[in-house]
Amino acid sequence: MTVPVPVLPFERAEYDARLARTRRAMAAAGLEAVVIADPSNMYWLTGYDGWSFYVHQWVVLPLEEAPFWFGRPMDAAGALRTAWLPPDDVLSYPEACVQNPADHPATHLARALVARGLGQARIGVEMDNYYYTAAADAALRAGLPAARLQDATGLVNWQRAVKSPRELDYMRMAGRLVGAAHARILEVAEPGVPKSVVAAEIQKALITGVPGEAGDYTAIVPMLPSGADAAAPHLTWDARPMRAGEGTFFEIGGCYRRYHCPLSRTLFLGRPTDAFLRAEAATLEGMEAGLAAARPGNSCGDIARAYFAVLARHGIEKESRAGYAVGVSYPPDWGERTMSIRPDDTSVLAPGMTFHFMTGLWMADMGFEITETIAITETGHSLIADVPRRLFVKP
Repeated sequence: MTVPVPVLPFERAEYDARLARTRRAMAAAGLEAVVIADPSNMYWLTGYDGWSFYVHQWVVLPLEEAPFWFGRPMDAAGALRTAWLPPDDVLSYPEACVQNPADHPATHLARALVARGLGQARIGVEMDNYYYTAAADAALRAGLPAARLQDATGLVNWQRAVKSPRELDYMRMAGRLVGAAHARILEVAEPGVPKSVVAAEIQKALITGVPGEAGDYTAIVPMLPSGADAAAPHLTWDARPMRAGEGTFFEIGGCYRRYHCPLSRTLFLGRPTDAFLRAEAATLEGMEAGLAAARPGNSCGDIARAYFAVLARHGIEKESRAGYAVGVSYPPDWGERTMSIRPDDTSVLAPGMTFHFMTGLWMADMGFEITETIAITETGHSLIADVPRRLFVKP
């Protein structure tokens, strides 16, 4: 069999640096191996990229030996085409295990770990992760009675916090994609146009991309609730027409080589109400205050406190956090699930960290979103996308 040569999004040296960074964290936690179920972490460490996360799959990273991929047989072909791993480190469980409660894939993973000398090791597993199930944990523990399994949720995620120059380039390209999609929204959104049509145009713009570069599928679908429905932050679309006299926020994101740039803007069809104008004023002032605090040495909490202090002066209460770390991701979430922009988060900002500054407001009968994705720089911050920061209005 001819082994395909994968086209990797990064140089091998960058992957080696990521492995070394992760292994240092493993050693500090006393781990001899980690079993990685999160596809974002798998991609970051190995390059593996496929829509196969609906079945069980893992990357195992030992402290000293070579990592290996373990998944469904038909997906091994994808691992050979996207990951830097050699064929001997692309392993599979039997196809009959797929959605078979009588023969769980994790049972076979346990056997693979034993075969690689890890049957008595201290092994980290991503306990609080979308892709690591209770059944998988039970089967793995049953198959490794002499091993010591401990929670390693977030261990790899935290190693992704500081982006390399290439990663930042990919996020900026995602910013160009989301900028093109927002421009398309302003072209097509008007009274009488079904929201499903607007959503389709958003998706087309995000995937068609910009001259020379196409976009990937995003980890979260477009969200575009209108009117009173925008009081709920996570509604998508339906076939109802857009209406004059209503505001709609568009929470969308560009994705390039799995790196995301979320960005939200609000559009009002007709003359904006005083409530929308007040929300715009508070949001823009609060964002400026938060961005002024977005610099190395400060904390996520410093950004949040500066932002929330402005909201308080405007008489606005917001219970939710004001942002989160972003970067490489897969459905159902484009966040990195590490740092949050909220008052009690003491995580120290460092150059190369990237955040979605999520300053959305969801009130009793309306919603308003103007957000930015930012990168921490040596002296402050930079914006990942370039979209006018204001309430958009179409008469």
